[in-house]
Amino acid sequence: MMTGTSDPAGVAGEVAVVTGGSQGIGLTVATAMAGGGARVAVLDLHEPAAGAPDAMFVRCDVADEPSVDAAFSAVEEALGPVSILVNNAGVFPIASIEDTTRSEWDRTLAINLTGAFLCSQRVLPGMRAAGYGRIVSIGSSAGKTGGAKHVAAYAASKAGVMALAKSIASEYAAHGITSNALAPALINTDMVAGIADLADQIPVGRLGEPEDVARAVLFLAARESSFITAEVMDVNGGFLID
Repeated sequence: MMTGTSDPAGVAGEVAVVTGGSQGIGLTVATAMAGGGARVAVLDLHEPAAGAPDAMFVRCDVADEPSVDAAFSAVEEALGPVSILVNNAGVFPIASIEDTTRSEWDRTLAINLTGAFLCSQRVLPGMRAAGYGRIVSIGSSAGKTGGAKHVAAYAASKAGVMALAKSIASEYAAHGITSNALAPALINTDMVAGIADLADQIPVGRLGEPEDVARAVLFLAARESSFITAEVMDVNGGFLID
């Protein structure tokens, strides 16, 4: 039986870390988490712009293991054990397969995929000890389809992120930890500037907004979502129906 709650977002009092939280989707997610009563830490290479939520900022390179460990140690010391992790940090290079350099390929996988792995690996022991945790990783519809032309590195990295989320789910479900991913498409951010002309290809008739993604993150991060794990949730207005 469902009962009323004074915590409609389901995250009040939790310690939430959002990687890549200084702009775009990450900043919107961090704002939503803080608005829901979570104690939020933003991990990024750059400080959030003016108007950012009331959140702790920690400079972090998610592709560097010592940087990740130091950042999470700082969060734990200031806010307490991390109970929610949002793996959002990412880059979006555009280059044909033939023009993608090895260094650009390695950099994309290091930030997008290895970063999600390192951050998840860092928080999982504490979540396991607590018997509770929520991990939400931001994938992409490109990880399902291969994406549009010239995004092979990005698509491959996001496919890996979504598979990683499922692997975490199967390994840690018995410890009260859920792990899910989102597969957004055509979200109106600086990363995909210039796509407004694609809105007529989306069944709901508009581009997605960062708030659409943030609401989905909040849903999966909530305590009440304990029976949802190993899922990849589409956030695309019907653009990809699979």
